[in-house]
Amino acid sequence: MDPTLGAEVGAVLNSAQRPPFEVLLSALLSEITVLERPFILVLDDYHRIDAPAVDLALGFVLEHQPAQMHLVIATREDPHLPLARLRAGGQLTELRASELRFTALEAAEFLNGAMNLSLSIADIAALEDRTEGWIAGLQLAALSLRGREDIPEYIQKFAGDHRYIVDYLVEEVLHQQPETLRSFLLQTAVLERLSGPLCDAVTGQEGSRARLQTLERGNFFVIPLDDQRQWYRYHALFGDVLAAHLREERSNQVPILHLRASLWYEREGFTAQAIRHALMAKDFQRTADLIERAMPELRRSRQESMVLGWLEALPEKLLQRRPVLSVHYAGVLLASGTLEGVEIRLREGERWLDATTGTAERVVVDEEEFRSLPGSIAIFRAAHALALGDVGGTLEHARRALEVLPEENHLKRGAASGLLGFAYWTTGDLESAQQSYAECMGRLLSIGHVSDAVGITLAWADIQRVQGRLLEALKLYQRGLQWATELGAPALRGAADMHVGLSDLCYERGDLEAATQHLLKSQELGLLGGLPQNQFRWCVAMARVREVEGDPSGALELLEEAERLYVSDFFPNVRPVAAWRTRVWVAEGRLYEALRWAREQGLSFDDDLSYLREFEHITLARVLLAQARSDRADYATLEVLRLLERLLHAAECGGRIGSVIEILVLQALAHQESGDLSAARTSLERALTLAEPEGYQRVFVDEGPFMTALLKQAAKHRTAPDFVRQLQAALGQPEHKTPLQQGSNPLSERELEVLRRLSSDLSGPELARALEVSLNTLRTHTKNIYSKLGVNSRRAALRRAQDLELF
Repeated sequence: MDPTLGAEVGAVLNSAQRPPFEVLLSALLSEITVLERPFILVLDDYHRIDAPAVDLALGFVLEHQPAQMHLVIATREDPHLPLARLRAGGQLTELRASELRFTALEAAEFLNGAMNLSLSIADIAALEDRTEGWIAGLQLAALSLRGREDIPEYIQKFAGDHRYIVDYLVEEVLHQQPETLRSFLLQTAVLERLSGPLCDAVTGQEGSRARLQTLERGNFFVIPLDDQRQWYRYHALFGDVLAAHLREERSNQVPILHLRASLWYEREGFTAQAIRHALMAKDFQRTADLIERAMPELRRSRQESMVLGWLEALPEKLLQRRPVLSVHYAGVLLASGTLEGVEIRLREGERWLDATTGTAERVVVDEEEFRSLPGSIAIFRAAHALALGDVGGTLEHARRALEVLPEENHLKRGAASGLLGFAYWTTGDLESAQQSYAECMGRLLSIGHVSDAVGITLAWADIQRVQGRLLEALKLYQRGLQWATELGAPALRGAADMHVGLSDLCYERGDLEAATQHLLKSQELGLLGGLPQNQFRWCVAMARVREVEGDPSGALELLEEAERLYVSDFFPNVRPVAAWRTRVWVAEGRLYEALRWAREQGLSFDDDLSYLREFEHITLARVLLAQARSDRADYATLEVLRLLERLLHAAECGGRIGSVIEILVLQALAHQESGDLSAARTSLERALTLAEPEGYQRVFVDEGPFMTALLKQAAKHRTAPDFVRQLQAALGQPEHKTPLQQGSNPLSERELEVLRRLSSDLSGPELARALEVSLNTLRTHTKNIYSKLGVNSRRAALRRAQDLELF
């Protein structure tokens, strides 16, 4: 079995922005599917779980279980899983109490062989009957029998269900032990894990390591946790009973024992364990002190979800007197995706900044953090506003933070600048966003927060792409990847995102092999290598590759997965998955679904345009252009052109050259559809001019046959000749030789002249007058042209003439 299996998923469980459980489990199951050997996963003591979310997660695993994996659940009661369905489908094997109980022969082998007792057949049979063959009961009974002379009489004393047997037998086992050992067992029952030095500190005795080793050798329900026998734990059942006896016999010692454990963990640098035992000791003042001192490191290591549980356990009155902790509480809530209560916590901390508020009751452990509290409050208010969609509020509070924070506080000034960048990005002010991100990144790097700088790199590179600066985006992704990988595992988060970004660029620049390789590398890095949105972004990027490879069904499946995996964060959702899916539908001719999407989104020609919905409106133009082609409706094409003209103006004003190029391509296609070949050529020429320096390719090539004719015209007019040849080669369309081109039924010179005139906006009678022929003669010429070109309309004749380069 691979020892690293699931390690990444386990680490992500404690991250600040933990993905949905389906994301984590999908990643884990993906790891399992590549294993070569089958294995068994055992979940013991499942009855101890009392969380519907866990049952739901396990049900998800069962529905998507890889063939290599076999699941075994040990439980005292039926779990809340679809057992009936699994049983009916032949997917469930059940071992109930009757199958698990030891037979008399097995009990004899265990008691006399493994436990070194010399019991008679009658005693073994009686013991097996009393314990109903239950192995834990037999083991406890064997421990209690050691050294006894009245074995038959003793065996007859206990009876009842397992719970009472355990209580009885543990009590009997404890009473047989020397007082020093009995005291050791009870005192260490407060610990989840046991080590010699820790047990020495908790019990106030020495020699704990040797005692633990002796207990293990004596089958005393002590389980080693490592090969060096440094750490142990008690069997859960045994530990529970020990803890119950401790509370019953020595309840006054419980807080003291937990406090000793907390002090030892603090000395050894195990902050989380020190805080947990302080909480168990109900020493809330100490707990609060520990949390406040540890918060900078806990936030840096993204442990906010764990901190939230601790803070929720503290008394409200205590929190109200601690301004630093109250503000940290607000930050933890934001990081955990909880907006409710954020403003209350900020106000609670803010009131202690008023000089008129008495300071006698105020408790501050981290004085430096208290001095920067106004800036922290402004930062969290900016983040809160951004999460609520209040861009104006974000700008106001982030600017306020920069006003009050000292110049040397690089971390918080960097955070404020980053929030400004997100706000500017959301409004479409990309230049201001870039400046803010540059400021943020510089400050983060100056204090060694490289992992956070990697996340900012991703946002900055995304903006560069929107601005049409593919080469600059490429440099940013490469720089971010270098930072993430050079620092190793502690700073690896974000490396997977860089690979997805590089894949997108390789795709756009026409290198599909490199695009695929980057996606595979991103997948290899797993969950720990990616920021919260990476899984969603990966699926979208791979869907585009699948579509080009001729697998639209696979592309749609990936987009459905992307929609399910989408995690909202501060990145504006400017390219929704539903719009990507609609583009695939358009390419596949599924207009009904595409039009339904447009209706559901409430999109129309006359909408107010914004950067946030620009991608959707460009997608709407694609849908309506496809409908115009299908219906051969000139008025619809004109409506599409009107929408595209408005989109072009907005994108140009916002400096979004990436959007400008795509809009110009669509304009060229729409003009081609309307028969205005001159306007089509003008739009295409401008698109080519903007795209060539950055190496754009797929924005043209993905249009397929519709682009072929336009590129032929561009080549004929010597527009960007080298670039056009590259695009034509990428399209890979062999020249189509028609009978007309081969000399069969060639158009006459007069017919060619009529055909050229058909490209104008003149009506039939106007054309006849211009050609100085009767209307009937014009109709005869037109009929002959349509016949020779194999078409039946003026628009189709013009498109066919373009394909054949007749003018």
